[in-house]
Amino acid sequence: MKKARIAVLVSGGGTNLQALLDAEQSGILQSGEIVLVVSNNPNAYALERAASAGVESAVLKGPGFEDALRDLLHERGIDLIILAGFMRILSADFTAEWPERILNVHPALIPSFCGKGFYGLRVHEAALERGVKVTGATVHFVNEIPDGGEIILQKAVEVFPGDTPELLQKRVMEQAEWILLPRAAELVSKGIIK
Repeated sequence: MKKARIAVLVSGGGTNLQALLDAEQSGILQSGEIVLVVSNNPNAYALERAASAGVESAVLKGPGFEDALRDLLHERGIDLIILAGFMRILSADFTAEWPERILNVHPALIPSFCGKGFYGLRVHEAALERGVKVTGATVHFVNEIPDGGEIILQKAVEVFPGDTPELLQKRVMEQAEWILLPRAAELVSKGIIK
C-alpha cells in the first residue's frame, strides 16, 4: 500500500515525535510513514528518538535554513510536513509551497492563546493567568499566519485549581496533543494517498 511520506520538524525533546512513532507502530498511523526528522537544534533529544526508531534525521541551521530544508524535502519526496515542537516560524514563501501539507500542534484551543509569542510554557501561563476552566490542544494546517491555518482537530482538557504551567503542559500533552497529532497525521495522509 502506498503511504504518504512524512517529515517531522523538531527542536526539543520530541515527545510529540514519539507519539507519532508510537502511532505508526500501533497502526493508528497507517496511511503515512515517517521517513525523515529535521531539527534546527543539534542537541534536540528528538534526534535520539529518530535514531532509536531507525528514521533518517538531519540538522539544519543558519540563514539558509529554509532553502536547505526545501531541497531536503524535495530530495526525499516528502508529501506531508509535521511541526512537532518546532520552535521556528516558517516564512510565507515556504508555507505557500506546501498548502494543506504542513501540520502543527498548538497547546491551546485556537483561537485562544495563540499567534506570535505563544509557544511552550507561555501558552499555559497565559491560560492560567486568564483563569480559564478548560484549555486543550489544536492541530491545524500551517499558513503564513502563526497558528492561523485551518483547524483539523481539537480536544479540550480541564484546568484544575492549583495547576502550575508545568502541570497543565503535561496534562495537555498526555490528554490532547499525543492523541490528536497522530489522528490528524492519519487523516491528512489518507487524503494525500487517495
